[in-house]
Amino acid sequence: MLRITDVHAAYGPILALHGVTLEVAAGSIVTLLGPNGAGKSTTLRVVSGLLHPTTGTIEFEGRRIDRLAPERIVSLGISHVPENRQLFAELTVLENLRLGAYIRHDRNGIKEDIEQVFHYFPILNERQKQVAGTLSGGEQQMLAIGRGLMARPRLLLLDEPSLGLAPLVTREIFQIIKSINHKQKVTILLVEQNANLALEIAQHGYVLETGRVALADTSANLQRSESVRRSYLGY
Repeated sequence: MLRITDVHAAYGPILALHGVTLEVAAGSIVTLLGPNGAGKSTTLRVVSGLLHPTTGTIEFEGRRIDRLAPERIVSLGISHVPENRQLFAELTVLENLRLGAYIRHDRNGIKEDIEQVFHYFPILNERQKQVAGTLSGGEQQMLAIGRGLMARPRLLLLDEPSLGLAPLVTREIFQIIKSINHKQKVTILLVEQNANLALEIAQHGYVLETGRVALADTSANLQRSESVRRSYLGY
């Protein structure tokens, strides 16, 4: 579904990606692991069009997207749930969800998808009229994921969904991510510091270090890798 080939990207004079190459198969969950500053979030940003690569190519379902505007990339079927959620804090839960469907015009479909989000996250149904900025951290993350789903993506980019959340809330959200992938057939590219949880739900993983792919393998093999266990899994 997604193919990134020899991508370099920079923030001004600072080179953040040094020839990243990776693939995401349709229907899979793929995780990007690595320390802070490794280029994980930057990889998601170049896919969603928030940052254009200086060289290299990005293909989505066989079509090059590396020079397209972010709104065009959303319309092709890619949603990006960024780090720190970036909700519209002064708008209600329901208003945030509706804004996630801004490219759509099918009112009945939008209504159905809001109900689907409430199915995944029942607490949001109870908080429909509550201002997003007053939600708990876990509820805000649920809303960010729900808003991302409102564009009906085929590929969902998730950046640090566990950031700042309690372990029980994190595990609940990861189970829902797995369910979204399985039931709705949404392909997921996941950036996550909690490597144990990420590798539990992913089929394949890439380890980034200083803007380069240092390791790429199945999740099972990465979990067995001594260097990965020592550096990222804590045992």
